[in-house]
Amino acid sequence: MSKKENWAGTAVLAGAAAVGSAALAAALLYSNRRKERANKPAKESPLGDSPETD
Repeated sequence: MSKKENWAGTAVLAGAAAVGSAALAAALLYSNRRKERANKPAKESPLGDSPETD
């Protein structure tokens, strides 16, 4: 095994770790944002109360 092959394996491993940690961070941010939106009360309609029609 040459040093070139050893460095290539290390680079692949480091790249995979970076991609994995970025995906984990994105998933956490996404879930936190969804949780915050779920806890907010729904917005009222811009018309206020609906007019009654027959």
